[in-house]
Order: sequence, then structure tokens, then C-alpha cells
Amino acid sequence: MTVEVLYETRARATGGRDGTAETLSGSFKVDLATPKELGGAGGAGNNPEELFAAGYAACFIGALKFVGGQEKIAVPANTSITSTVGIGPRSEGGFGLEVALEISLPGVERSAAENLVEKAHQVCPYSNATRNNIDVKLTLA
Repeated sequence: MTVEVLYETRARATGGRDGTAETLSGSFKVDLATPKELGGAGGAGNNPEELFAAGYAACFIGALKFVGGQEKIAVPANTSITSTVGIGPRSEGGFGLEVALEISLPGVERSAAENLVEKAHQVCPYSNATRNNIDVKLTLA
């Protein structure tokens, strides 16, 4: 598989889960903190799973809009996705992730919304990156 790259960005993390992460463009910088559940101190920083959850949710809405344009179905401006990302030990060793996306498409007829979600899951770059690697559960609210 090849990708015709239309955009790329660069970010740097320093110090791991208790450090910082920032884009090299300078538009985004975040302090990182390991959650207590993973043996860290917790605290005010964010963690990679939170960033992944936010990114996946935003990207999936973009995919819904893309598919909506193709299908001539208006995706409402107040469309929202609550993304839950879980992390923990895998039975095969190491750590793994699982994702649940709760998708809200207010005012879109249910069968049309289900169609949009199914097609968006096929075109969303996050969905394509995780397919057959991470369990992703899609729920229409």
C-alpha cells in the first residue's frame, strides 16, 4: 500500500510519559503525566491515550463529513464523538489498546447515520491505521 502524502506534521516528545510533547511548528505543546492506574503520579498533564482519543474523534468526524459530501447527506455542525481509549497488558505480552467511539449525529435519520458511520470507518485514516490491530467498537448514540 502506498499513500500519496498531502500533508505531514512533525512533533517531538521529551521525557516520555512524564515529559512534554510539542509540534515542531510551535502551534501545540502539552505537559505529559502518567496516570496513577499505570503506576504514575497522575497530575495535571495529559497522556498519550488522551491525545489519541481526541485525535481519533476529530478525525472520524472529518471522515463523516467526507462521506456525507459523497452521499449528499448533511453532517450537522453539532456532530460529536466521545472516544474512549483503554490501555492495558496483552495476553500475548506487552501492552495494547482498545477504542470505543460513541457517535452522535443529531437530526440524521438512523439508517442514514448508520450508513455514514460504516462508510466513514472505511475511509478514516485512524480507522485504517488501527484495523486488525486494535479492537474498535462503534456505537451510534
